[in-house]
Amino acid sequence: MLRKSVISRNPVIHKLLRFLINSVGTAFCFLVISCASYKQNIMFKPGDGFTPDPLKREALAIEKNYTIQKNDYLKIDVFSNRGERLIDPNPELTNLNTNQTSTNPTEYQYLVDLNGIAKFPMIGELKIEGLTLREAEEVMQKEFQKYFKDPYVIVTYNNKRVILLGATGGQVIPLTNQNVTLVETIALAKGLSNDAKANNIRVLRNDKVFLVDLSTIEGFKAGNMLIEPGDIVYIEPIRRPLSEALRDYSGVLTMIVSLTTLLVLINSIK
Repeated sequence: MLRKSVISRNPVIHKLLRFLINSVGTAFCFLVISCASYKQNIMFKPGDGFTPDPLKREALAIEKNYTIQKNDYLKIDVFSNRGERLIDPNPELTNLNTNQTSTNPTEYQYLVDLNGIAKFPMIGELKIEGLTLREAEEVMQKEFQKYFKDPYVIVTYNNKRVILLGATGGQVIPLTNQNVTLVETIALAKGLSNDAKANNIRVLRNDKVFLVDLSTIEGFKAGNMLIEPGDIVYIEPIRRPLSEALRDYSGVLTMIVSLTTLLVLINSIK
């Protein structure tokens, strides 16, 4: 006659085995039930009664020149003779030693302080807040006329950027051009991946929130708004709650399954 199994001789093991098997089933059911609400890392959730700001006026906004603001960092390039060295139609006259490698000069940037004033070399302090880049160039050209013949000035900003969050993984996109659209910004972040919701894009601008749907042509026409420096673009990721829950609770499930397997093996010993 066969020997009785260990489980029949030890009711404690029998109860523990049943408990662990039930725990695995309960944990699995819990993961399935919690799939619908597993949204722990969703940002900027709209509250009850939330109404997004109207987007039509933003999408149809006329392109405009950027105006200099406080805390901007500006870069200036100054040339004489109306930009003669910038054009340089006769490089053989200026580059007499062709074997010498040219090095780029050090680039300096100038802060617009809280009073809207920036301090530049030679010409000193200038009140330039509220001016467009072109207007600032004209003001500086007049000041540099004291030192150069027919000065030519180029002004650019160095610290303008847009923040992308969500499915893009979090990126800071520098704005080197004016009048950049939402689609251009997303393209600079290498586009939308398969984990992104194209129909739920939120643009946060100061105290305003705009909702954009780029999943349709109609949504593109109505929502390809002009992006402004400092905007936050949030692209909601597609939720995969079951796989995410399994990932988060993998340690607990592994322990339960391992113990259950061990007890099943003990029970199989005759």
